[in-house]
Order: sequence, then structure tokens, then C-alpha cells
Amino acid sequence: MAEVTLDLRGQPKTEAYAELKTHALAILEGVDDDICAMATMSCLLHHAFGHLWTGFYRVVTPGKLLRVGPYQGTLGCLEITFGKGVCGTSAAKGETVVVSDVHAFPGHITCDGRSASEIVVPVYGHNRELIAVLDIDSEHKNTFDDVDRAALEDLMAWFQHRTA
Repeated sequence: MAEVTLDLRGQPKTEAYAELKTHALAILEGVDDDICAMATMSCLLHHAFGHLWTGFYRVVTPGKLLRVGPYQGTLGCLEITFGKGVCGTSAAKGETVVVSDVHAFPGHITCDGRSASEIVVPVYGHNRELIAVLDIDSEHKNTFDDVDRAALEDLMAWFQHRTA
């Protein structure tokens, strides 16, 4: 399959995510490298939806520290402590966090002042260990909802269930 990025803006979210998942799975078939997959998914998600920032924070010290991984967008924060900001909160709780207005989120870490809303999804490996969080920022408030949450959690399940 030709590795191309899709622009899915303007499509209903459910349909866009279904098309993106099919595309991503085809590209990642046979891949067994998490960093390669993170880079690929960051690119695909970023260009499909035109987000401000799309990328991963990898767990480098379990339960303590996240470090920036593959991403698309402006310079990201280099390290985030578990429990701090939206990414650290998602990592500490092990659950997706959807923030409609980052300025109202207690302890929000501002990496790019244009960020207005955010979704962070935990990423689990084969043994259900937290290996990263997927962080997506938008410059518009109220960008993310339960459709995004469910679709992104489903897409991130690739890391836990990959067969390569």
C-alpha cells in the first residue's frame, strides 16, 4: 500500500476515524516497532484532522516520568511528571482525559499557548503496561468528544494487540 496521508476534515467523525483506522492498520501491517508506529500514527492523525499538536509521551520511568516521543506540531514539552497536566493526569489514572477548555484544567501545562482543548489517551503494551500516552491538542475549544475518545482508544489498542 502506498503510504499517504489522508485529509479527513469535513467528514463525519465516525466515518473519518473508520477510514483512518483501516488506512493505519494497512500501513502498520507487519510492523513490530512501537516508535515507528507512534511516528506513523502521529502523522496520520495530525494530517487527517488538522490538529495543532499530535504525538506521544513515552513512559521512561513507570509511575513517575513521561518523555516526548514522536509527534507532529510545534516544539512539545520535553518531560512531564505523572499526575501533572493533562498528560500526567491521564498517565497516573490510566484513563482517557478529554478537556474542552485547557485554561480551565487545574495545573494545565502550556507547551503551546494556542492550545485550547485537548485529549490524552493512555497507550498500553502487550502486558497491559502503560508505555505512553497519545496527546492531541486543538486551537479550538470543545474539539474532542466521546466519538474521539472511543475511536482513539480503539486505534491505540494496536499497541496492545499487534501481531507482528
